[in-house]
Amino acid sequence: MRFLFVVPPLVGHVNPTISVARALEARGHTVAWAAHPDVVRPILPEGATLLPLDGAMSPATLERLTARAHGVRGLAGLKFLWEDFLLPLARQTLASVERAVDAARPSVLVVDQQALAGAIVARRRGMPWATFATTSADMVESVVSLPKVHDWITSEILQLQRDAGLPPTERFDLSPHLVVVFSTKELVGHVERFPAHYRFVGPSIADRPDPTPFPWDALGSDPIVLVSLGTVNPVRGARFYHTAIAALGGRPLQVILVAPAELIGSVPDNVIVRPRVPQLQLLPRVHAVVCHGGHNTVCEALAHGVPLVVAPIKDDQPAIAEQVVDSGAGVRVRFGRVGPDELRAAVHRVLNEHAFRAAARRIQAAFVEAGGAARAAALLERLA
Repeated sequence: MRFLFVVPPLVGHVNPTISVARALEARGHTVAWAAHPDVVRPILPEGATLLPLDGAMSPATLERLTARAHGVRGLAGLKFLWEDFLLPLARQTLASVERAVDAARPSVLVVDQQALAGAIVARRRGMPWATFATTSADMVESVVSLPKVHDWITSEILQLQRDAGLPPTERFDLSPHLVVVFSTKELVGHVERFPAHYRFVGPSIADRPDPTPFPWDALGSDPIVLVSLGTVNPVRGARFYHTAIAALGGRPLQVILVAPAELIGSVPDNVIVRPRVPQLQLLPRVHAVVCHGGHNTVCEALAHGVPLVVAPIKDDQPAIAEQVVDSGAGVRVRFGRVGPDELRAAVHRVLNEHAFRAAARRIQAAFVEAGGAARAAALLERLA
């Protein structure tokens, strides 16, 4: 059988597909991606089949949008996400997604929840398709409580479908056949309220090699704290990075700070600064993670039983941070206001209070039971 993944040019939305694709290939199936080549090609395994989306946003446009995104939060950030990114991306890539489907002739189309063109093509053709919900926040957080925002987004979604010649429905971005959510009820909460075709499989992190170099010999015996703001927030994080250094530098800890070196300057001896780290390979050595609340980082940490200090910035991050706190696996601090003393105290708590690690290990066990990439592959196979 053949499977085609349609993904947006966002690292956190591509990574989960890689482990699932490897699981499908191990079962004897063929996989390919329809994606923005400049962003997605470097992330994919060597030799992966990529069908380029003509009309996808250029690197310069993506860089401009990323720069603008750093300055908007809350309702403005939500409107920006739809008005400047999701809706234009859908319109610009629709024709090339159609061509990619013609070329790949997939048994199943696997569409990221933010790759709206894929959902349109699947509905137009009446073909089996699945949604990959690479963040669980969209499954549990609704803008219904924000009527004006909800009405505007709904209006734009309905118009997008009309323009594509489809009868409009409010949640056309979610497959009626299969929605794969890369989390579990132990983190998300009450999943029994969701339809039967929503399947919670835990994070998709198996068999995802990362050749990023790292000074492994520099790691000592002190507790290790990983500090990261993910792949889309580093420039905005300068103040937070320096707060983390002031809070944790010179302490009986080893700090791995994922940040551009040009933003940091000199650091205490117990701080290692790297622009990128092989996170999945590093997490088994880590005792606590300080992060922005990105879904992938949170789930990867919890998949290794590591508790968190979460400083959400925007988008789905506050919802994910709330899940972490509600589950008992971490502490939340204010990204823009936290000072060194507060951050140091939060890290001390998750390192030394047993309840946080116990909750993280409970979620870790639930993730293992949920099946991850192998379970997602089996569900796709069944759909085909």
